[in-house]
Amino acid sequence: MSDSQSTIAVASPADFHVHLRQGELSTLVTKHVRQGGFNVAYVMPNLKPPITTTDEALLYRAQLQAIDPAVQYLMTLYLSPDLTPDEIRKASRAGIVGVKSYPRGVTTNSDGGIESYEAYYPVFEAMEEEDMVLNLHGEVPSDAAANTCVLNAEPAFLPHLRKLHARFPRLRIVLEHATTRAAVDCVKSLGDTVACTITAHHLALTVDDWAGQAWNFCKPVAKYPDDRQALRDVIKQGLWFAETEDRAHVSTAMFISAGHPRFFLGSDSAPHPPETKSSATPQHACAAGVYTSPILLPLVAQLLESFGALDRLEGFVSTYGRAFYRIPIASGEAKVTLRQVQGKIIQEKWAEGNQSVVPFWAGKELVWEIVG
Repeated sequence: MSDSQSTIAVASPADFHVHLRQGELSTLVTKHVRQGGFNVAYVMPNLKPPITTTDEALLYRAQLQAIDPAVQYLMTLYLSPDLTPDEIRKASRAGIVGVKSYPRGVTTNSDGGIESYEAYYPVFEAMEEEDMVLNLHGEVPSDAAANTCVLNAEPAFLPHLRKLHARFPRLRIVLEHATTRAAVDCVKSLGDTVACTITAHHLALTVDDWAGQAWNFCKPVAKYPDDRQALRDVIKQGLWFAETEDRAHVSTAMFISAGHPRFFLGSDSAPHPPETKSSATPQHACAAGVYTSPILLPLVAQLLESFGALDRLEGFVSTYGRAFYRIPIASGEAKVTLRQVQGKIIQEKWAEGNQSVVPFWAGKELVWEIVG
């Protein structure tokens, strides 16, 4: 911080989980990545139809680059029965970064999701060899017989994460958009090849905020206040480091204000046409997704400041995720500067042509803005 705590500069923020859709909606929302302060976007593959091949991913990246060539788009494939070890090797050579797993039916465009991981072990072995990342939507489908629903779907998934890590210890795995204390504790207990993304909206919301409020409804749903506190605590935490390398005779240690290096931002910013968010019918629930891209960096700064973690901002939105994904900051790349502001109200809607989106916290005040 500088200028009496009025500005803060952050090294090249990177969003490691974002939905950029397709067609006219993509034209509208892709430009919001940079507007929100980010120049790296880890792009989800759950389009209609999903991105399942290297050629499809490269075509999609070209379409995004045509909208805004200043953003670095990191592409992913959708884990499906069509994905083979040979395709993994082809994808790796083409610069595709990861593979996203969706359990069947748990979120937007996941009807083709998986039901069992064992069938994909040859794919995971190839990914481990190629050093690609496996991204896990960490929920199980609701099942009355098993007493699972949206509130406990994430804890019920965690044994799958532990099993995959034990079977493929060198495979880099990211548990996406964690919402529970159980998930935080699980990831912390595993090795350095397992990381976790946290969204901005899950740092703000609990069950009370989405029950009856469609604009705050997402998958996974926000959970209990103690779960939200766990997300905040792992960002805010410090680390103890010994002051001597002689571990047998450690007498003193120092506490570093750092945050946890395997927990970082993945916004899961998920745009939907307003009419699909604001209404539901007996046949169709409202769309699951919270849209944060155009306000993302100021929003994260405001949220971290609210629980005393503003000094963790750069690690959370830039350096930790980049280190895990091995995406270095380009030489000479300028930092993004935020400044404190009063009376800046979030737009009620962004629109272009026939498309529009309503952002998270529409009509509320932001206390930080991007300079320039």
